[in-house]
Amino acid sequence: MGAMTDKDITFTRLSGIELDEIAAHMSDPVMAVHMPLLTGTWDRNAARHFVESKEACWARDGLGHWAFLRDGLYVGWGGFQKEGEEWDFGLVLKRENFGLGSRIARKALDFAVADPRIPYVTFLLPPTRTRLGALARLGARPEGMVELEGAQFQKFRLETS
Repeated sequence: MGAMTDKDITFTRLSGIELDEIAAHMSDPVMAVHMPLLTGTWDRNAARHFVESKEACWARDGLGHWAFLRDGLYVGWGGFQKEGEEWDFGLVLKRENFGLGSRIARKALDFAVADPRIPYVTFLLPPTRTRLGALARLGARPEGMVELEGAQFQKFRLETS
């Protein structure tokens, strides 16, 4: 989809989102189904630590995770985080906004294509994610299984340059 269809979708820093909103989003039990690293209780304090860790990535790498807005309302978060030498792309939407995933991913990946720091993007998905057609349509290739913090993930790679 072109930029004209995505004017209602904007990216902003997570630090501009109310902590209670992030905590409520990440407390939804549906989030934990496909996020094996999501543990513990999400309250304002957990949300604050999360936002601080994501802001630290921006300070260290000049890029990080955004909050995604539709018509100015928070619909989720994600973006690029450097894992070693690789830029990993993540996308975590509120349950009622799952349908926006491909639009938001395309807009973010357009950013990656335009950024010379990002020759390719990786995606790490838990084995519970079995519907992978969107990744294939983007041109991402499977690279096998990897372990991260004791959890198994399917790894995919998408060339952006």
